[in-house]
Order: sequence, then C-alpha cells, then structure tokens
Amino acid sequence: MAFLFIKVMFAEFIAEMGDKTQLMLIAMTSRFKLRDIIIGTAVAILVLNGIAVAAGSLVGSVVPEWLIKLLAAAAFLIFAVMSLKSDDEEEEGRDTKLGLAPLAVFVTFFLAELGDKTQLTAITFGASEGSEAAFIVWLACSAGLFAADIIGLLVGYFLGSRLPAKAMNYGAFLIFGIFGIVTARKGLMLLLGEGNPYVTGAVAGIAVCFAAVSLVRWILINRSNREKNDR
Repeated sequence: MAFLFIKVMFAEFIAEMGDKTQLMLIAMTSRFKLRDIIIGTAVAILVLNGIAVAAGSLVGSVVPEWLIKLLAAAAFLIFAVMSLKSDDEEEEGRDTKLGLAPLAVFVTFFLAELGDKTQLTAITFGASEGSEAAFIVWLACSAGLFAADIIGLLVGYFLGSRLPAKAMNYGAFLIFGIFGIVTARKGLMLLLGEGNPYVTGAVAGIAVCFAAVSLVRWILINRSNREKNDR
C-alpha cells in the first residue's frame, strides 16, 4: 500500500507541474490571503479526486464539457477584472476576513481543474487499482495535486512580498485574462464545432467586451486614486 501511495502521488504531482492551475494560484495570491487559498484549494482537490476515483467520469457525463469550460472562462475573466484594484482596495487587500474568499477559490479551482489531465490520472488509477484501493488512491492523488499547487502558492507569495502590489495585480490580470479567453474558445469549439467560423467571431466579441469592461474599471480606479490624492 505504501508503494501504491507513493506511485500515485508522484504521478499526480508530475501531471500537475506546469499546469494552468499552478499559474492561476500564483495569480490568486495578489487578491486573497494565503490561508483562504489553501482552504479553498484543499477542499476542491479532495472533492475533485473523490469524484474521479469513486465515480469515474460521473460529472462529465452529467454536465456538458462545453458548459464547464464556459463557466470556468467566466470565472477567469471576472477575476481578471477584479484584479485591477484601487489604492483603497490595495490597503484592504489580503486583510479580508475569512468568509467568501475560500468559496471563490474553491469554485474557480474546481471549474479549472474539472476534466483536466490530473483528474483523468485519478480516474485511471481508480479504475486500475479497484475499489479496495480507492481510499489510498484518493489520498495519494489529493496529496500529489496539493503538493504541486503549494509550489505555485509559495512562488506567488514569494513574488508578492518582493514585487510592488500593482505589478502583481497586473500580472494576475494578464494570467486570468489569457486563461479566460483561451478557455472560452475551447468551450465554444466544443459547443459549435471545431471548424465552425462563428467560433472566431464569438471569441473576438468576448475579448472586446472583456477589454472594454477592464478599460472602464481601470479609468474609474485611476479617477478614484486621483481624488484620494487630491484630498
């Protein structure tokens, strides 16, 4: 059992290294407290791997993959816009009390990781090792995934303590924005078909709307900062 645990944990760890969720967690350190990110990520990992090991592709067979992708894209784009913060929000920043922050992290991480290669790895091990080893596989997959994502958290926390807050916020904006557009494209391709000409137009429309909303928020933030400095 010990060998099985190490084997599964290492496989899940390798599968997660360099994945989009690692970069996503780095970006989240600019908006949420480390404690909130750890709580939300840990719960999401346990739930995701529990679903994968116990029920295989149950969620994938109930919820269309295109809908999952579009929901994840919406979450990414919302976080991108919210990463642009005024000076007042900067001061509050990571001092946000424990409340909805872990839930926001959980939902975003869950949608981003759902159907990813790490969950497919968990499904594979769950099927090959049988129900008698399901608990060990679940723990090992969760430990491997969490260990890899902790690296992303520590990198983000390290950068956040050494880089200006605005640099971290703009970095988070770019990461979430790119992930949002790319994920939206994947969802639309699944919904409309890979060669459908409307996909490009729809993605362009989403990108333009995202840019417009971001620009308006940036202008409002700068105006708020100027008014604060003039007082």
